[in-house]
Amino acid sequence: MTPRSVRDDNSSGSAQDGGTVRDRGSVRDRSTPANAPWVRTRLRTAPGTAWALGLLVLLTSFLAAAFPRAVERHENDGLRHDITAADPRRSVLELSAPEPELQLPTAEREAAVRDAALASVHRKARSLLPGPVVSGTVDSSYGFRTGKPIVAQDRWLPRPDLVDPQLTYSTLSALPDHATLRAGKWPAVHGQVSEDTTEVEAAVTEETAKTLKATTGSVISVPAHSGKRLTVRITGIVAPTDPRSAYWSAQPLLRTPALVPEPVPSPPTLSPPRHYWTAAVLLPPDAAPALLATTGRPEAFWRFPPDPSHLTAPDVAGLRSSIASLEGGPGLVRLRGVAGVNATFTTGLDDILTGYGSLRAAIGPVVTVAAVGAGAVAAVVLLMTVGLIGGRRRAELALLRARGGSLRGIGGRLFAETAVIALPAAVLGLLIAVPLLDRARLWPSVVGPAAVAALVCLALPLGAVLPHRRPQLPGARDDLMDARPSRRRTVAELTVLVLAVGAVAGLRRRGTGGEGGSDLLVSAAPVLVGLIAALVLVRLLPLPLRLASRAVARRRGAIGFLSLARAGRSSAGGTLPLLALLLALTTAAFGGSVLAGVADARDRAAVHTVGADARISGLYDAVPLPDRLIRQVREADGVREAAAVQVVYGVPLPADPAGNNRMKSAVLLGVDPAAYARLARTTGLGAFPADRLRAPGRTAAKGAAPSKDAVVPVIVSPSVATELGDRPRELSTAAGDLTVRVAGIVPRTAAVPDSDFLVIDAAALTRQQTTTLLVTGDSPDAKALRAAARDAGQGFSVRLRSEERAAFVDTPMQLGARGIYAAAIAAGAGYALLAVLLSLLRTSPERTALLARLRTMGLTSRQGRRLLGLEALPQALLAAVGGVLVGWTAIALLAPGIDLVGLSLSAGPTATELDTAVLRADPWSLTLPALGVVVLTAAVTAVQARWAGRRGPNTELRAGDPR
Repeated sequence: MTPRSVRDDNSSGSAQDGGTVRDRGSVRDRSTPANAPWVRTRLRTAPGTAWALGLLVLLTSFLAAAFPRAVERHENDGLRHDITAADPRRSVLELSAPEPELQLPTAEREAAVRDAALASVHRKARSLLPGPVVSGTVDSSYGFRTGKPIVAQDRWLPRPDLVDPQLTYSTLSALPDHATLRAGKWPAVHGQVSEDTTEVEAAVTEETAKTLKATTGSVISVPAHSGKRLTVRITGIVAPTDPRSAYWSAQPLLRTPALVPEPVPSPPTLSPPRHYWTAAVLLPPDAAPALLATTGRPEAFWRFPPDPSHLTAPDVAGLRSSIASLEGGPGLVRLRGVAGVNATFTTGLDDILTGYGSLRAAIGPVVTVAAVGAGAVAAVVLLMTVGLIGGRRRAELALLRARGGSLRGIGGRLFAETAVIALPAAVLGLLIAVPLLDRARLWPSVVGPAAVAALVCLALPLGAVLPHRRPQLPGARDDLMDARPSRRRTVAELTVLVLAVGAVAGLRRRGTGGEGGSDLLVSAAPVLVGLIAALVLVRLLPLPLRLASRAVARRRGAIGFLSLARAGRSSAGGTLPLLALLLALTTAAFGGSVLAGVADARDRAAVHTVGADARISGLYDAVPLPDRLIRQVREADGVREAAAVQVVYGVPLPADPAGNNRMKSAVLLGVDPAAYARLARTTGLGAFPADRLRAPGRTAAKGAAPSKDAVVPVIVSPSVATELGDRPRELSTAAGDLTVRVAGIVPRTAAVPDSDFLVIDAAALTRQQTTTLLVTGDSPDAKALRAAARDAGQGFSVRLRSEERAAFVDTPMQLGARGIYAAAIAAGAGYALLAVLLSLLRTSPERTALLARLRTMGLTSRQGRRLLGLEALPQALLAAVGGVLVGWTAIALLAPGIDLVGLSLSAGPTATELDTAVLRADPWSLTLPALGVVVLTAAVTAVQARWAGRRGPNTELRAGDPR
């Protein structure tokens, strides 16, 4: 029996009460259950709303899934780029062992360095290295080499400065696989090579042969411990197949000789250093025993270039731990069990990973701040959307509630119809994001769409059902002017205030560069600041509206009064649109300020490195510049001023009064006070008044010797000020003996960016000369400056601030972070636009009906547009002005905790490092988005007024319409 044929036992017309069963073709009675599916009926009733909600959930889920995948992909690309772009001398994993112990039998020592033994160690050692970076053996190599270059005294070798060349001798595995024979034949062994062998064959690369003037048949004599000579005969000249591969670049000397200067004496002399050639000679693998007899401290080596193609950012921690173990832990013990008890493991890969980790730690929290801001705006827009949908159905739900519908039943049906829309849309957004942004883990991408779907599925039923817990009077108003916040709202707002204060305090105290990075609460500090500002502004808005209404009420015309009255009658729950706009404006201001702070830090680092817009100096800043060069530089295009500086290194400071025999030295800078003071003010490097530096008796006749009894004022660095104290001290310098007194302290100066210094009036020096020119100007002509330096002779260099600034190139991770940040700001702006539209759409029916009603009273179309524009103006101005103030306040509060040094300078020159890179408010990032909000609101209201004006009053006004 089907349910349709069974009557309800509780119905008045049941069979038990004597009722009769009606015919199936008759009208259905009250006992017949309604089987029309709720979800299908609702979706058919409002398909446009369903599609709009699904599209919004789809877009939000896609962005939520794409963000972690984009971050991880760029982090992986940055890691692989850092390892691949690093010098193989730093990135290669190298295991080395000294020659076998002398106590061993000669035959055992010779067998230990032959190719078979070294190859066996290579295979075993490779199995003990970290798997993520050692995946192939193409560029790996091993051999036996002289650890110390050996002086070659053969007469045919070139000697540029009459200094004998120094050569390294090495066997190299699989040489024919990585080189092409250009002349002669491959070196080989004849018989079994031992320590007593007197002659072996070798090969050199084309570059080495060209530099050393070597040909096939050339002979090199190598000294041995026994006093005999080992003859090395060059039989082949080879060319590397891939010179940039780790096989050749892990030790560039194998392929390319180098002209090396002799060690520089301290202090440096004016005479140029002498140079000598150093190169490598390649022996066949089984010729290694012959090197045991040489004086070059032979050693075995095994090189393993890293392969980062499968390395990901989550693998970094484990890889660093493995490298630390190999350098001095259990891993090294296992390697020594294979290569010998004295084997050592060296690599610069851990330094590369440390630099990568520092950059990642600097970028991650900043990107998280942008993501949290954009996510908060998206969440607010989703809440506004479901609030709009629930508000349009308020009368329907009130009717269901009046007819006995339970809150649980109504909420369950709303949850079902929302889940049918939201869940497929969230899954579809995830499925679009996964193939679009591949090479990332899946599970972090699932969290975002799941959160979006959960928010929508729960917010709509709860937001629509909870207001119906108690009966509501029809036509009840919730005006902004008359609203009184409840105690629960006050407690919630105070809770948010406490969280915001804690997040800001935590970010200022710990910063984004602290250990463990920055947690979600700290990253949400700008969002919490915006939330607090929105709550405060909503509470304060009625006060200016009341004052403006009283002022307008006394004026003629009804437009102003009506617009303010309408603005005051807006819903007291208008916090969400204002919050969305404030969060979007704060995120945009914060993002623009971060980018401006990065650019500013790089500009300052370039200025610190050069000291001016251009710098012209001689060798070690000690060679005097010719007068002709100085004159040509000052006459070059783009040069505004050229400050002449005399740099004197190694000036000994007075002995420590405490008598601990501690001696320090500093750099003496002889300058023209006026010109150098202007340079310091222009560059922002240690500005000081020029009068404070002028030497006494400066106006004496030119060429007159300064008085030895005169006390000369000096501007010094903090450490030099500590050494000199506050009384006159005598100094002995290469420019003359002086008695000086500290007249000022500055942390930096333009001429020497990273040294202790004394700045003195050049007129007080006995032996005056110009060794450096610091040029300022809008755009100094680089070609003219370099041409003048070339004409002056050898040894003069030109450095430009613009070239130093251009040296800061973004890595893939930095480029990715910038792209993600821009996308987050754009997404926040898009959601802010949607928030404006939703806010106006929420009150669109009431506005349309109001215009229709007022047009029946004689309101013109122009007055209608003014009315709608002035009605929306208070909220738009509040959002714009509040956004500027909140953005500026958030940046001011969070700036001490934001570290931009790693983000700004990690990919540039390291000659000069900044102590701090302060986050500062960017005026354009503050004002342009705020103006955009006002313009957008005006445009939307104008379109709405024009559209409403085309519809007649009869279309909008109906009898009994509650609007």
